[in-house]
Amino acid sequence: MKLSYISGYHDSLAGLVPQIACCWDFSDHLGTIKVRCNIGRDNYKVEPGIYAIGKPDKDSTVVVTANYKLTFDVVRRDLEGLDIWLMVLDTKGVNVWCAAGKGTFGTKELVSRIEKVQLEKIVSHHRLVVPQLGATGVSAHEVKIASGFTVIYGPVRSADLKGFITDGYKASKLMRTVTFTLRERARLITNDFMYGKYYLLAGMAGLFLLSGLYSRGLSLNLMLHRGIISAVNIFLAYFAGIVLAPLLLPWIPFRTFSMKGFVAGLLVAVPLTLLGLCGKSAFEIISWFLMICALSSFMMMNFTGSSTYTSLSGVQKEMKLALPFQISSGSFGLIIFIVSKFL
Repeated sequence: MKLSYISGYHDSLAGLVPQIACCWDFSDHLGTIKVRCNIGRDNYKVEPGIYAIGKPDKDSTVVVTANYKLTFDVVRRDLEGLDIWLMVLDTKGVNVWCAAGKGTFGTKELVSRIEKVQLEKIVSHHRLVVPQLGATGVSAHEVKIASGFTVIYGPVRSADLKGFITDGYKASKLMRTVTFTLRERARLITNDFMYGKYYLLAGMAGLFLLSGLYSRGLSLNLMLHRGIISAVNIFLAYFAGIVLAPLLLPWIPFRTFSMKGFVAGLLVAVPLTLLGLCGKSAFEIISWFLMICALSSFMMMNFTGSSTYTSLSGVQKEMKLALPFQISSGSFGLIIFIVSKFL
């Protein structure tokens, strides 16, 4: 099957190298939308190897990236107008930053890929431009010893690659700065929102059914009346942790994401209570506060894998402390909610 991004083949001393187009076609845009919505994201990858952009020769720069297709697409688009060798590592379809943390974008894979593509035959120099966010997985001195190639750490964003290369591999302070702006956080929301969609639907359905409970059993009319409100409350709790907390991330107090999610839950629970949507009795109100804040806190903690604010050890420590609180709070809230139906 012909791949849309391969426009032909470029000759080299190591054989024919696939020539790739820098412009995206419809399938590239559609694929981006799908993975942003967590559709087919686990298998969105390209074949590892060496690719040609423009008309590279033995003196052209070698840029290293991951085989997650969204990363591959963004990099090739940002390198338009240059003559570049693009070497793609086998990161199992994971982006550079996450793959570096997992070890798939690492020294071993980089050295192995240099040998497999016969890079020493393709270029006369021994320079590799490796993404700065891949530095945690790549040891420059070990690569040098094992392959003879020198690792040059490029900018954080691929959009700066062109300027970095044309300026003689010089990076400005801005190129080295890792940002996590409102726009960057917003891009992650659709994926995170869709990731837990089945759990969300199950939670909404469960509270919808439980809302029909009363002292004599189960009421269909009560279920239809209060059940919709309960389902909406669960949805808004999920919304608080997935959407509201990430968007307000820098402005919500507390350092840990679990506490930020808890605060976002309060921002939802308080107006719901004032609107009378958390019930009228103290038991119902307390139960909803516990469930909404617990769910919002848990969902926000999932955002730690997307954030530039966190570290692996910090996330593990936070989970040990926060998970018992979230589980107990949510469970206790659910128990009080059920009990309140019989009072």
